[in-house]
Amino acid sequence: MTLRDRIARQSIAPGSKLRETDLAQEYKVSRAQVREAFAGLALRGLIERVPNRGAVVFRLDYEQVAEIFSVREVLEGMSARLAAERSRPQDWEPFLELFNGPMVRYLKDEDFEAFLSGYESFRRSIIVAADHRTLSAMLDSISEKIMALSRRIIILPGRGEQALKEHKAVLQALHRGDADAAEALRKANMRSGWEWFARYRNFIL
Repeated sequence: MTLRDRIARQSIAPGSKLRETDLAQEYKVSRAQVREAFAGLALRGLIERVPNRGAVVFRLDYEQVAEIFSVREVLEGMSARLAAERSRPQDWEPFLELFNGPMVRYLKDEDFEAFLSGYESFRRSIIVAADHRTLSAMLDSISEKIMALSRRIIILPGRGEQALKEHKAVLQALHRGDADAAEALRKANMRSGWEWFARYRNFIL
């Protein structure tokens, strides 16, 4: 697993210090290569280079989370609209099966890793179907932060069931090619995620 993935999945906790020597040994690369990786992570806002402390993993504050959700509402909504306009009904049929079977079981079993993997596959398929390079690049620039937030929110009481209901509604709109509904429902899904986060902010920040 890459360092980016580990940070996004929070297997390296926010606020953790990253040591060049340790990572060079772990990944069997030179310290120069680690420094190069740090530069890329810093550009994506995933680490902070602190004088006399080295690299520290990012920690989102409340205002940053609010900004991410507000931006996502617009971008993800636009993605859903374009995807509905540019895809075929059969493109979404595998997700109809996924959301009505395995995803329900994942929640019941509290297998949040599998649930988030299924959701991310659906989300990526929407972005691909939208076929908009600038939009895709903008969402990619915050993809690790999106993943980190998803992992915090999905474990909140009742959120998984509500999220699945919202995702199914978006999926059904995509399947029938209803661009207006797909956009509106995806935006509502983003607002719902933010409301859940805001309600439990003192427990997950």
